[in-house]
Amino acid sequence: MPQVENIITAENLQKSFKDHAVLTGVNFTVRKGSIFALLGSNGAGKTTIVKILTTLLRADGGKASICGYDVATEGGGVRGSISLTGQFAAVDEMLTGRENLRIIGALRHLPDKNKRADELLETFRLTEAADKLVSKYSGGMRRRLDIAMSLMGNPPVVFLDEPTTGLDPQNRLAMWEIVRDMADNGTTVLLTTQYLDEAEALADHIAILHEGVIIAEGNGDALKDKLPRGIIQLQFKSDTELARAKELLGAYTIHDGEGKRTIDVRTDGSTKQFADLLARLNQAGIEPAKFAPKTPTLEDAFLTLIGEKQEDTDHDVN
Repeated sequence: MPQVENIITAENLQKSFKDHAVLTGVNFTVRKGSIFALLGSNGAGKTTIVKILTTLLRADGGKASICGYDVATEGGGVRGSISLTGQFAAVDEMLTGRENLRIIGALRHLPDKNKRADELLETFRLTEAADKLVSKYSGGMRRRLDIAMSLMGNPPVVFLDEPTTGLDPQNRLAMWEIVRDMADNGTTVLLTTQYLDEAEALADHIAILHEGVIIAEGNGDALKDKLPRGIIQLQFKSDTELARAKELLGAYTIHDGEGKRTIDVRTDGSTKQFADLLARLNQAGIEPAKFAPKTPTLEDAFLTLIGEKQEDTDHDVN
């Protein structure tokens, strides 16, 4: 396997389905041994990128490489270097957990497939259920087995396409620990997710995909630093006051807050804008029940960056 610093590279990837352009020029790199999160809304193109990088789909333009192997021309080298866990568990329900693992070991021609299966059963906390039919497994157990199967051959790169979709909070946290352990043991992980907390909790590097391109990337703190530190959180006593406040503050960027009748208003952080905001409400006879500055979150960054991109697109069209 070629020795490379960036174990995954994507340069100007493009893909359309009929007249619908899904990817219009995607660029990113993933460093060896890191966790890279591809973050985006449903339909943003995350799974399309994964399919291209894993040789399941051919790009219309651009190029990509995995472990130094060209995805388009050296598919055998790519497939020998990766493992893919899709959005839905690909396990055989008529077999036991141990049998599922051993079959993958046989397909990969592993000389110690039984030992490796036992190691993974222990790592993924499935030892007690190893000899039960998978049809008896819970959703979380099936998901853990699915990822364990992807690690049977110790691949240097693992793709996890929305690995926690459908899992309850306890199993989500358990899956996060598994992903961290994978990276700690030297595996490079590229995961797609629509959960902002998941990306922030796991990833060394996050790329936000929107309308076919990467619109921002960096770690969670770097993305949040793109925002001004002037977000004001306002809470109102009634739905009527909330609606009137949104109308009055239309000159500002506003997102719904986490609490009931709460909005987050983006300012430039200056005293002047804060005073203007309160003055508009006061003149209309609206007194917020609560107001306080808010530290930006990754969700704030995500919504703001996508909103700015949409505004630029609308401006270009007009």
